[in-house]
Amino acid sequence: MTSTAAAPDFVGATRRWLERAVIGLGLCPFAAAAYDFGRVRFVVSERRTPDGLREDLCVELVRLRDADPRECETTLLIHPHALSRFADYNDFLSEADACLEALGLQGEVQIASFHPAYRFAGTEPDAIENYTNRSPYPLLHLLREASIERALRGCKDPAEIYRRNIRTMQSLDIEGWRRLWLDAGAPLDVHSSETNG
Repeated sequence: MTSTAAAPDFVGATRRWLERAVIGLGLCPFAAAAYDFGRVRFVVSERRTPDGLREDLCVELVRLRDADPRECETTLLIHPHALSRFADYNDFLSEADACLEALGLQGEVQIASFHPAYRFAGTEPDAIENYTNRSPYPLLHLLREASIERALRGCKDPAEIYRRNIRTMQSLDIEGWRRLWLDAGAPLDVHSSETNG
């Protein structure tokens, strides 16, 4: 596993995505507080196989469980070398859930999924709603259930977050998404093409 200092490009691109898309577009209404107070841990896995990634995931799940939530509320496990094909990534999510179960963390930690070629079931590959979950590199977002519950206390209809995100992306459209990354150096790809791996 590599620290953030050893992988500035991966972390830097992920930070830009978090700032410009997730927080900037309001896609996650409770991300800003954790990020602004420095409670988001960025970790880059150098693993290239699902088995290796599973090991890193288990380490990070335990680390999040044991961390003081006032210092680390959530973890972004970035894995740029493994599961670059979305189909493979999607298949791996059941293994990620199995890790939660094996560690006894179901109901305590949740894993959210993000990928450069993310595709919701029943959508076209480049449907704009897919971009709510398109990150610069494949990643697994480890969240404390308590943090989610606390953030949703003032939300009468949690499903409205998803519906609002779709409206936001539809009003932005693909050209608006491209403009977000004009000065980013390494903009997010606006197509669903995938590399092998």
